[in-house]
This record gives sequence, C-alpha cells and structure tokens, in this order.
Amino acid sequence: MKRIKAKYQSVPLLAKILVAIVLGVCIGMVAPDTLVRVMNTFCSVFSQLLGFLIPLIIIGLVTPAIARVGQRAGRMLAITALLAYSFTVVSGLFAYGFSISIFPALIDATMQHALQAGDAAFDPYFTIKIPPLMEVMSALVASFMLGLGIASFGANYLYNMFDELEKIVTKTISKVIIPLLPLYIFGLFMDMAASGNVAPVLKSFAMIIVVIFSMTLVLLLVQYGIAGLLTKRNPGKMLLTMLPAYFTALGTSSSSATIPVTLKQVEANGVRSEIARFVVPLCATIHLSGSMLKITSCAIALMMMQGLTVDFLQIFGFILMLGITMVAAPGVPGGAIMAALGVLETLLGFDPAQQAMMITLYVAMDSFGTACNVTGDGAIAAIIDRIMASKKHVM
Repeated sequence: MKRIKAKYQSVPLLAKILVAIVLGVCIGMVAPDTLVRVMNTFCSVFSQLLGFLIPLIIIGLVTPAIARVGQRAGRMLAITALLAYSFTVVSGLFAYGFSISIFPALIDATMQHALQAGDAAFDPYFTIKIPPLMEVMSALVASFMLGLGIASFGANYLYNMFDELEKIVTKTISKVIIPLLPLYIFGLFMDMAASGNVAPVLKSFAMIIVVIFSMTLVLLLVQYGIAGLLTKRNPGKMLLTMLPAYFTALGTSSSSATIPVTLKQVEANGVRSEIARFVVPLCATIHLSGSMLKITSCAIALMMMQGLTVDFLQIFGFILMLGITMVAAPGVPGGAIMAALGVLETLLGFDPAQQAMMITLYVAMDSFGTACNVTGDGAIAAIIDRIMASKKHVM
C-alpha cells in the first residue's frame, strides 16, 4: 500500500489532471445518474472546503511573503522589485490586449453554458455549508497591513507566528487540496460529459493552450528587446544565451530549482556576478510575468466562454492586485494559481467550478509559464546591471 501511495505521489500533477479529464469524459458519457450525483456531492463539499481555505491561504502566504521582502532593505532591492512588478503588470496588459484580439474568433458564443451546472437530474444528494472565517478582500487587506507592519517594526514574534502558519497552509495545500484536485476535476468533467457540454470545452481548452504558449514566446521577445535597447546589447544573442535556463525550467517547473542554471546564463550575458547573485534569487520569487500572462489570459477566455463582459478597468485592477498576491506563491505545484484564487473570486467573481477550470488550464501550461518567468529574470538582471553601473559612474 505504501509503495502504491509513493508511486502515485511521484506522478506529476499535470499527468494526474489529464488522466482525470480523460476518465471523467469517458465515464461521464456512460455513467448512471447515481454515480454522477455522488461525484457532484463530493464536488459540492470540496468547493465549500476550498472557499473556506482561500482566506486562510491568503493570510498564511501573503503576510510572510510581504514581510520577507520588506525586511530586505536597500536601493537595489527597491529598483529590482519595482522593475519586476512592472514587467509582471505589463505582461498582464499584454495578455489582455492579445486575448481580446484573438479569443473571440476561437471561442463560440454558444459555449457560454458549457461550464455551468449540469441537468437537475445530477444535483448532489446533499450539500454542506462551510462559511469562511472572513471575506477574501478582508484577508487581502489584513495580509498587506500585517506584512508591512512586521517588516516596518521588526516584529519577530509575529513573523515567526505567520511563518509557522505559512507552513501549515502550504502543508494543507500539498497534502489535501492538491491530492483531491484531480478527483474534483474528474467530477466536473464527468458532469459536463453527462450533460453533453464537454466537447466544446475541450476544444476551446486546446486552442487556448496553443495561443497562450505562443504569447509567452512573443512576450520574451518583447522583454529582451527592451533589455537590449537599454543595455545596448544584441537582444537575440542574450535570449539565445538564456535557453539552457528556459529548457531547465520546462523540465523542473520550478523557478527556485532553476536558479543555478539561470545564474550561470545571466553571468554569461555579461551581468556582473554581484548583481546576478542578488537579482536572480529575488526575481525567482517576485517576477512572475509568465504566470501573470497565463492567469490573465485563462480568466479572460473563461469569461468569454460564459458570455461575460470583459471590462478593461476590472481586468486592470485584477492585474495590479494579482501582481502582488502571486509573490506569495508557495513551493508546491501550481503555487501561483493557488495564491491567485482569492483575487479571482473577489475581483472577477469566479465560483469554485470556474476556479477549478482555471487550475486545470494553469497546470496544463505550468512548465512553459515557469520557463517564461525564469528567462525573463535574465532581462531584468541585465537592466539592473546597467542601472547600477550608471549610478556608480555618476557617483
């Protein structure tokens, strides 16, 4: 039994979700109503649990993340954080412009009911209400206040407390939410298949993934074009030098695990060692252009699939908040999307089923989103190196 459990845990999350989708579709087309209702009962309880945990995830992850960044004082930190946040926000705006231009031609308006609840015959047998301890926005505001306060006053006792809370939340995500997520997605796709809604959803998902992958490549060209212009270096050569880091991130799906390769390639691009050794580890946490692009594009695609209005000001506010919240992304698969669930719920009104679809799409593209983050770190490091050299020369 332990051996089977160990083998299951070693299977990548993406593989588990793909299997869950395939089984959900196949079984849903032939399953009796009773089985569909049983799975819908589980999905109902799981969605309530997820709604309960989202404010705690925000408090437990965002607060210590902001406190850690705030405790690292210095001009280079401020410049790097501002540049990384700017890159991340611009990535979201790029995703918005690209998405509203491309997705309407790919997403049929008749799909708008495909992600909604199935036939009444498949209603869950019962539901359990698990109200959250606080509203999501309250959790976000409290996290910012506490994180900045801990950093400003050096509140070590509070920092240690939230550091332990972060470990509890991370363990809950990795041991409860992530293992149950494939079963939840299995239930959702079973319901869609039983209701006859699954075909257009899968077709749209495939097209969305291809388009977003293309967007990440264009984004990297833009980022290195800017870096090349500011540093007066060949952007194509800089980007080619970073390819080992890109492909390493594709394999590991982790910015942190790719740091040694990223650092080596950044220095190969002519960035001074002392700059690279500061910027690269920091950007592995705070620079999330690829993740921003994926989440923003997926959110817009799902809104279009359901016939919802995509308002620029609403999406812009979402991008600004998401750029801060994702700093709390924990070291578990799909960490950025887990940290983003609260913002998706509060600012875009996504319910648990929509959040599950977001997780599905995000995890399917997790590796090349991470690769985009990591490769973009090289552009930021080159720009920081140029800025700090100029300041040193002026002084």
